[in-house]
Amino acid sequence: MLKVLIISIAIVLGVLALTVFAISKGYAYNHKVDPMPDRHKKTTMMIQTISNE
Repeated sequence: MLKVLIISIAIVLGVLALTVFAISKGYAYNHKVDPMPDRHKKTTMMIQTISNE
């Protein structure tokens, strides 16, 4: 009975350690977002496309 309790506690501590590791690694990740397109440039290109037709 004591053996099962020790193994169970070891498994719980292992899962807890892996969870804390995964969460801290997730918070440390640098998210990168593409820059917003230049609105004036896009409008100018649309006008040029329409006028070329």
